[in-house]
Amino acid sequence: VQLVESGGGLVQPGGSLRLSCAASGFSFSNYVMSWYRQAPGTLRELVATITSTGGSTDYADSVKGRFTISRDNARNTVYLQMNSLKPEDTALYYCRARRVGTQRAYWGQGTQVTVSS
Repeated sequence: VQLVESGGGLVQPGGSLRLSCAASGFSFSNYVMSWYRQAPGTLRELVATITSTGGSTDYADSVKGRFTISRDNARNTVYLQMNSLKPEDTALYYCRARRVGTQRAYWGQGTQVTVSS
């Protein structure tokens, strides 16, 4: 099982980034996918979730209207489009896969997002 995040980097406030999480080794379309983030000295925070079919999404209040989660089940990939980035969005971003109807979950290794001028 692998979850490999990519797309992080350094961006100025107001800028955009698109994170990707490529999955392998499990039946991707049977898993709810989420993005989490963790800044130094803080707890890991749920950012966004998308159902296995992509039919429903949910967001933390802090990112609503700025971030969009999507998935491509044919490519076994989940995305996080991040617009209007703020310095407080700086964190290590992780994707998580949770099998529908269970608590079985897998995590990626994370990709760093830094928002700074």
